[in-house]
Amino acid sequence: MATTDRQATTLALAHALSAAERGLAVIPLSRTKLPALRSPHRAGPAPDPPSCHGECGRFGHGVHDASTDPARVRELFAAAPWATGYGIACGLPPHHLVGVDLDTKSETDSSAALRELALRHLFTIPPTVVVLTPSGGRHLWLTGPPGAVVPNSAGRLAPGIDIRGAGGYLVGPGSRTRHGVYTTAPGTSHLPPAPCPPALLRLLLPPPRSDRAPHGTPDTHDGRGLVHFVLAAHEGQRNTRLFWAACRAYENGIGPALLVPLLDAARATGLTEREARTTIASAARMTGHRP
Repeated sequence: MATTDRQATTLALAHALSAAERGLAVIPLSRTKLPALRSPHRAGPAPDPPSCHGECGRFGHGVHDASTDPARVRELFAAAPWATGYGIACGLPPHHLVGVDLDTKSETDSSAALRELALRHLFTIPPTVVVLTPSGGRHLWLTGPPGAVVPNSAGRLAPGIDIRGAGGYLVGPGSRTRHGVYTTAPGTSHLPPAPCPPALLRLLLPPPRSDRAPHGTPDTHDGRGLVHFVLAAHEGQRNTRLFWAACRAYENGIGPALLVPLLDAARATGLTEREARTTIASAARMTGHRP
């Protein structure tokens, strides 16, 4: 192994042990940001979903290997001497970490989208740990209440905003990847993860089972409600609302049928047809459908 790789592994282990001291469960990551240890069951038949979450006693179960025990953390890194980073498991006690990933790869401004959500739903993000990514994005660390299982999502809250919850992990500061080093934003390294604002938490949790949609939220099974949601968009919200509505439409199996009504609604708010089609196509891909 090259000297630089050994140094990166040593630094990653040191940062991981420091995080573990703060009660954050960690695993070693490779330069690709994926878990460094491969599954011990990869040669056998692949059950769907995987049936072993570490009960076999071997390493290689991704976030299920995560630990705050220094001895176990050292064992994990000893088994993965090529690791150059570490992941922090979300959703585990005592912090029940929730990560808000503000991406820079989408066509929209994720920071502006979060500000818009905060204004619309009347919450503010308290001072908390902020991790800067090599691509220019940001990870905001928040904590959830015990018993609240926040699911992972990509773009569901708004374009460019991914959520890391139960079963997910965040790349820890000090990790080195193919694209650079993750660092803590100045003035935030000493902060504890702040509690997730209740209004934001309600947006992150799965909606309660009900035949009626919550007040102020469109019925996502009703195409008319989604179209009206887009029509009500103000300037600065148009792409965000269209993307959200298109995601819900494809998730509920009415995406193709709602394509033309959503396009008409988007054009009525001032978007061009090309902009609207691009946004709807992104929503289709995000939800695993063909546009």
